[in-house]
Amino acid sequence: MAKYTKTDIFRIAEEEDVEFIRLQFTDMFGIFKNVAVTFSQLEKALDNRCMFDGSSIDGFVRIEESDMYLHPDLDTFQIFPWRPQQGKVARLICDIYRPNKEPFEGDPRYILKKALSQAEEMGYAFHVGPECEFFLFHTDDNGMPTTLTHEKAGYFDMGPVDLGENARRDMVLTLEEMDFEIEASHHEVAPAQHEIDFRYGPALQIADNIMTFKLAVKTIAKRHGLHATFMPKPKYGVNGSGMHVNMSLSKNGRNVFTDETDSQGLSQEAYWFIGGILKHIKGMTAITNPLVNSYKRLVPGYEAPVYIAWSATNRSPLIRIPAARGEGTRIELRSPDSAANPYLALAVCLAAGLDGIQNHIQPPAGITQNIFEMTKADKQAAEIQALPSNLQEALQEMEKDRLVMQVLGEKTAKSYIQAKKTEWQQYTNQVSAWELEQYLYKF
Repeated sequence: MAKYTKTDIFRIAEEEDVEFIRLQFTDMFGIFKNVAVTFSQLEKALDNRCMFDGSSIDGFVRIEESDMYLHPDLDTFQIFPWRPQQGKVARLICDIYRPNKEPFEGDPRYILKKALSQAEEMGYAFHVGPECEFFLFHTDDNGMPTTLTHEKAGYFDMGPVDLGENARRDMVLTLEEMDFEIEASHHEVAPAQHEIDFRYGPALQIADNIMTFKLAVKTIAKRHGLHATFMPKPKYGVNGSGMHVNMSLSKNGRNVFTDETDSQGLSQEAYWFIGGILKHIKGMTAITNPLVNSYKRLVPGYEAPVYIAWSATNRSPLIRIPAARGEGTRIELRSPDSAANPYLALAVCLAAGLDGIQNHIQPPAGITQNIFEMTKADKQAAEIQALPSNLQEALQEMEKDRLVMQVLGEKTAKSYIQAKKTEWQQYTNQVSAWELEQYLYKF
């Protein structure tokens, strides 16, 4: 059921003195973009008549086919609480359409909608709960971000040791003002690292919320003179930031992953869903871990998953099953990071899981011991493989995975891969500080 009508939005905008409306959309790499219009243009925007140049957005279209139209999702109307109280600023998240009124196939939101349609055809609704981690660092005298912090707090520490506590409190209050239901917030393992968890919900809404969450966190951090970064591994020698994704499927309002008669409390659909994720995880990794830097997090010793396995009893594998059962039964994928485009990441997760259900892909036995303490021989005996170790390997695996390529669509997948190959090549051509430190004086 729709939350807002056009009439509702006009009325609220007038009553609340909204002067600017940001028409937001997400590019292929998970970066929020927007076109701002004034209240006088709101009718035009709500009638889907606002246009932008798609050729100026990386990975979208060529200059010969550049005109794109923004179709606002009325239910995403939201007034920004951090903007002025006179002449307020609101936003609408938009879908992208071609001039012929067909959805643009490279729109990440459309790609997720397609995956959700497949689930709906099978009778399923896809629900997701993300765990978004980030760092709060100082800025320099010019307001530019650094990786400096004065605090030394650790997991679950509190103020005054946790110097980011006040900023995190303001973030939570701001998010609640924007209708987020915040379940928990706390200091994470690394100094200056934080986590704010919001309630699970339908996948499309959650993908929208992740984008809004990152915008709000960065905005409030700046007000505190800090820089919030969702970069997966900004500092060597400490834990990186992930975005664990908790997933469940429901049918007729009931969680289909639960089965009280099973020794693990899991249904056959749950096992097949796990099997599908494990089958496709290598091909998915370039989407769930999209940066060169993502693979600095996926290394042993810092709690991030490295090996492809699952468990209902420990946190070392790629997939774990949290203790809650019944309607709370869910599958937690621990490899994604917050740099991922949430629409694409959730789309490939869902498609992989549904492939498991459709083709009855049974996962291997769950792992009960700490994988990081297993010997190489133990892992070989259990046939435990590793995730791609860098972006280049991940892209090679993506190209081999027909399902992942189909989820994105051939054109979008090729554009994504080409852009990421360029990123990898630029990275490998750089001369790093580590190289200078190791070699400059020796040779």
